[in-house]
Amino acid sequence: MKKVKWGIIGCGDVTEIKSGPAFNRVRDSELVAVMRRDTAKAKDYAERHLVPKWYDNAENLINDSDVNAIYIATPPSSHCAYTHLAAKAGKPVYVEKPMAANYYECLSMIDICEKHKVPLFVAYYRRVLPLFLKVKELVEKGSIGKILQTNIKLHLVPNSADYNKENLPWRLKPEIAGAGYFYDLASHQFDYLDFLCGSIEEVSGNASNLGGLYKVEDNVTASWKFSSGILGTGSWNFVSTKKNVCDEIEIIGDKGKIIFPTFIRDPIKLITVKGNVEIISEWPKHIQEPLIKLVVEELLGKGTCPSSGLSGARTNWVLDKILNKI
Repeated sequence: MKKVKWGIIGCGDVTEIKSGPAFNRVRDSELVAVMRRDTAKAKDYAERHLVPKWYDNAENLINDSDVNAIYIATPPSSHCAYTHLAAKAGKPVYVEKPMAANYYECLSMIDICEKHKVPLFVAYYRRVLPLFLKVKELVEKGSIGKILQTNIKLHLVPNSADYNKENLPWRLKPEIAGAGYFYDLASHQFDYLDFLCGSIEEVSGNASNLGGLYKVEDNVTASWKFSSGILGTGSWNFVSTKKNVCDEIEIIGDKGKIIFPTFIRDPIKLITVKGNVEIISEWPKHIQEPLIKLVVEELLGKGTCPSSGLSGARTNWVLDKILNKI
C-alpha cells in the first residue's frame, strides 16, 4: 500500500468536521468514497466534500477496488457487523468509539481482524491531542510525584432532545448505542486513563435512572483499580442542574495533583507545593486529524497508532462491568 484510500461507512454528523475532512489533509491519505443508507444524503455529503463516489449500501463501498481502508462511523450497534465485512475483504478498519455495543462484540471484531490479518484501530483521538499529551508529560516527568488516585466527575444538564420521548437521540437507545450517555462519553475518559495509567484490572459500579426523562441510566458511580495498584472513583450525572455542571478528571499524586477537562476547552490545572499553574493547549479544527495521521503512518509502515482494537476492547470491558452487563 503506497496510499491509503478511505471509504466511510456512515457519513453523519461526526464526519462533517471532526473526522471526514482530515482524511484528505493527511499525507498519503485520500477519501475516495462514502456510504449512507439515505442515497440523497450520501450524494449530498460527497458533493459538499468533493468525494468522488457515494453509495447507499455498505458492501458495495467495501468491495470497491479503489477503497483500501474502511472508516466505520455508524452507531455502535453496527460496528461489529461492518468490521467483519471489511476484514473479510482484507481491508483495514478504523472504527468510531465506543468500539462496539458490548465487550463481546469487541472480541469478535479483534478475532476476525486477526484471522484476516488486517489492522484494527479505534477513534479514541484524545490519546494524541495536545492537552492530553501534556497531562501525560507532566505525570511522566514527576510533576505530581507518584500517582495514587484518579477521579472522574462529569455532570451535565439534559439536552433539549432528551425531553422528546417520542423521538429520543440514538445515544439513549441501548439497542443502538449499547447503553446511554455514559457509554458514549465515559468511554473517552476511561480510554484516556488506560493510556495514562495502564489497564484497569478491577472495577465495579452502580447505575440508576433518577431523572425519568428516558429509560437508560442517567446517574452512574464507579470505583476501580489499575494493574499498577492506582485507585479510582467516578461520578456521572446527565440530569444535572446548571450550577452543578462539572467536567473534570483529577490525577492525584504524592506531591500534587492535575485537574483537566475531557470535553470543554478549559486549561490544565497543575497544583503542587510550589504553587498553581494553568496550562492552555490548542485543539485542532478537525479533532481526529492527529490520530488519523498515525493510523495512516502505521498502515504505510512509517509509525505506530496508540489506539488499537485491543485497547478499545479494554475500555468496553470497563464500561460493561460498571453497568453490570458482564
